[in-house]
Amino acid sequence: MMARVWSSRVAKCNLKAYLKHFSKNVLPDLRRYDGFASALVLTRDLEGETEVVVNTFWKNLAAIRAFAGSDCEVAVVVPEAAALLISYDKRVKHYVVDAADSSESVSLFDDRD
Repeated sequence: MMARVWSSRVAKCNLKAYLKHFSKNVLPDLRRYDGFASALVLTRDLEGETEVVVNTFWKNLAAIRAFAGSDCEVAVVVPEAAALLISYDKRVKHYVVDAADSSESVSLFDDRD
Protein backbone atom coordinates (compact mmCIF):
# COMPACT_ATOMS: atom_id res chain seq x y z
CA MET A 1 0.00 0.00 0.00
CA MET A 2 1.15 3.52 -0.82
CA ALA A 3 0.28 6.85 0.78
CA ARG A 4 0.13 10.04 -1.29
CA VAL A 5 0.61 13.10 0.94
CA TRP A 6 -0.16 16.70 -0.03
CA SER A 7 -0.62 19.86 2.03
CA SER A 8 -2.15 23.27 1.62
CA ARG A 9 -3.17 26.38 3.52
CA VAL A 10 -6.70 27.73 3.53
CA ALA A 11 -8.24 30.81 5.15
CA LYS A 12 -10.32 29.72 8.12
CA CYS A 13 -13.41 31.21 6.45
CA ASN A 14 -12.88 28.88 3.44
CA LEU A 15 -12.18 25.65 5.34
CA LYS A 16 -15.75 24.36 5.28
CA ALA A 17 -16.02 25.13 1.57
CA TYR A 18 -12.81 23.23 0.88
CA LEU A 19 -13.93 20.24 2.96
CA LYS A 20 -17.26 20.25 1.14
CA HIS A 21 -15.43 20.34 -2.20
CA PHE A 22 -13.27 17.42 -1.09
CA SER A 23 -16.30 15.41 0.02
CA LYS A 24 -18.56 16.17 -2.95
CA ASN A 25 -16.01 16.27 -5.78
CA VAL A 26 -12.61 14.83 -4.91
CA LEU A 27 -13.71 11.65 -3.14
CA PRO A 28 -16.20 10.56 -5.82
CA ASP A 29 -13.50 11.14 -8.46
CA LEU A 30 -10.88 9.17 -6.51
CA ARG A 31 -13.29 6.27 -6.02
CA ARG A 32 -13.48 5.80 -9.79
CA TYR A 33 -9.82 4.72 -9.90
CA ASP A 34 -8.98 1.07 -9.50
CA GLY A 35 -6.47 0.80 -6.68
CA PHE A 36 -7.75 3.75 -4.63
CA ALA A 37 -8.19 2.55 -1.04
CA SER A 38 -9.09 5.50 1.19
CA ALA A 39 -8.45 9.12 2.12
CA LEU A 40 -7.69 10.99 5.31
CA VAL A 41 -7.84 14.78 5.67
CA LEU A 42 -6.04 16.37 8.61
CA THR A 43 -6.36 20.01 9.64
CA ARG A 44 -4.36 22.19 12.00
CA ASP A 45 -5.45 25.70 12.95
CA LEU A 46 -2.74 28.32 12.62
CA GLU A 47 -2.76 32.09 13.05
CA GLY A 48 -5.46 33.27 10.63
CA GLU A 49 -5.41 30.15 8.46
CA THR A 50 -5.67 26.38 8.57
CA GLU A 51 -3.16 23.84 7.32
CA VAL A 52 -4.80 20.97 5.46
CA VAL A 53 -2.91 17.71 4.90
CA VAL A 54 -4.54 15.24 2.51
CA ASN A 55 -3.43 11.61 2.64
CA THR A 56 -4.77 9.25 0.03
CA PHE A 57 -4.02 5.55 0.10
CA TRP A 58 -3.50 3.41 -2.97
CA LYS A 59 -2.88 -0.24 -3.74
CA ASN A 60 0.42 0.53 -5.50
CA LEU A 61 2.36 3.14 -7.47
CA ALA A 62 0.76 2.01 -10.73
CA ALA A 63 -2.65 2.99 -9.33
CA ILE A 64 -1.27 6.41 -8.39
CA ARG A 65 0.11 6.86 -11.90
CA ALA A 66 -3.30 6.01 -13.37
CA PHE A 67 -4.71 8.90 -11.31
CA ALA A 68 -1.88 11.45 -11.47
CA GLY A 69 -0.10 10.66 -14.73
CA SER A 70 3.45 9.65 -15.54
CA ASP A 71 4.99 12.37 -13.33
CA CYS A 72 2.99 11.14 -10.37
CA GLU A 73 4.56 13.61 -7.93
CA VAL A 74 2.75 16.52 -9.58
CA ALA A 75 -0.16 17.65 -7.40
CA VAL A 76 -3.61 17.22 -8.93
CA VAL A 77 -5.53 20.36 -7.94
CA VAL A 78 -8.55 21.48 -9.95
CA PRO A 79 -9.13 25.24 -10.38
CA GLU A 80 -12.20 25.16 -8.09
CA ALA A 81 -10.07 23.86 -5.22
CA ALA A 82 -7.12 26.13 -5.97
CA ALA A 83 -9.45 29.15 -5.77
CA LEU A 84 -10.26 28.26 -2.15
CA LEU A 85 -6.64 27.88 -1.05
CA ILE A 86 -4.05 30.41 0.07
CA SER A 87 -1.21 28.13 -1.03
CA TYR A 88 -0.59 24.47 -1.77
CA ASP A 89 2.18 22.02 -2.55
CA LYS A 90 2.81 21.76 -6.26
CA ARG A 91 4.37 18.33 -5.72
CA VAL A 92 3.30 15.48 -3.45
CA LYS A 93 5.24 12.90 -1.48
CA HIS A 94 4.69 9.15 -1.63
CA TYR A 95 5.31 6.75 1.22
CA VAL A 96 5.14 2.99 1.58
CA VAL A 97 2.59 2.06 4.25
CA ASP A 98 4.37 -0.52 6.38
CA ALA A 99 1.73 -0.78 9.10
CA ALA A 100 -1.83 0.45 9.57
CA ASP A 101 -4.71 -0.09 11.95
CA SER A 102 -8.12 1.53 12.10
CA SER A 103 -10.81 0.72 14.61
CA GLU A 104 -13.06 3.67 13.82
CA SER A 105 -14.22 5.43 10.68
CA VAL A 106 -14.57 9.21 10.96
CA SER A 107 -16.74 11.32 8.68
CA LEU A 108 -15.86 14.77 7.40
CA PHE A 109 -17.01 17.74 9.43
CA ASP A 110 -17.26 15.89 12.79
CA ASP A 111 -16.72 18.36 15.64
CA ARG A 112 -16.07 21.21 13.20
CA ASP A 113 -17.67 24.60 13.89
